[in-house]
Amino acid sequence: MARKKDTITLSIPPGTKEQLEAIARNLQILWGKEPSISGLIVAIAQQQITVGQQFTFDKSHVYSLEKAIKLLVDTGSLGDAQILVELLLAKATLTPEHRQTLFQHVSQPEGGWRMEIDRYCEQKQPFRLLYQDAQGDSLEYTVRYAEIAFHDKRFYVDAWCEEVPDAPDYPELTHNRCFRLDRIQAILPISSAWRDLGLDSLLVQLHFYGGLIKAYEFKPGIDEREEISDGVRRVWRRTSSPFWLLKEIRGYGKDCEVVEPESVRQQAKKDARSMLANYDRAAAVTDRKLPSE
Repeated sequence: MARKKDTITLSIPPGTKEQLEAIARNLQILWGKEPSISGLIVAIAQQQITVGQQFTFDKSHVYSLEKAIKLLVDTGSLGDAQILVELLLAKATLTPEHRQTLFQHVSQPEGGWRMEIDRYCEQKQPFRLLYQDAQGDSLEYTVRYAEIAFHDKRFYVDAWCEEVPDAPDYPELTHNRCFRLDRIQAILPISSAWRDLGLDSLLVQLHFYGGLIKAYEFKPGIDEREEISDGVRRVWRRTSSPFWLLKEIRGYGKDCEVVEPESVRQQAKKDARSMLANYDRAAAVTDRKLPSE
């Protein structure tokens, strides 16, 4: 027995029938080989398809969501990262290369490394780490202390390793290493003693001038003490990595000075000279290009 169907009569402007048929054809809603307007209306009523202007992401939306995806992956929240990736793939206009990069964000194991390292740190379990450096070389390290740290907008593994370089920049910090989660290749627990003392560190004295005397915000847990006298704000900070410290204070410009230890001060001076040399070199090239009078 045929199922009874309701019928309706539509009054539509000229050309609308063809437009509805085109939509039905694009959505593969057909009666035999022909587009079905009735089927299209039923699909809309049953909320199987969405009509109207669709929401899409512009470049700023994509940039912000990609930052969130990287942060979620670094913190081990792969399920949440996957949801954002699926949202971008569905709503954003992306190149094939961009889509592949998004897939790689959630297919790479760095989120798993984060959770595994967190577990080892909690259990005070030393481990062997296989790591690929920026040159593509695979290196092994014996890690006897590690912690997850946030540097420059992403998470890293700060570790105390038995292996030491031949010519360390800072002998006091020779065992310290900083690893990117996405370059870790393997982790294997080992029988060794966990280093309860943590990372090696240096006490650095910074002087702040000008507007930073009042504007600098003391960082509890990082800055140990401070004082203001003679128009200078003096801050003593404990650091395990002068690299990250110097990268931060370069943003303070001329209003921040590294006073001690001498090794960190000399590195800050070397960096400043290199920056100045780059500007002088660029100026010389520009002068050579100017037409002579």
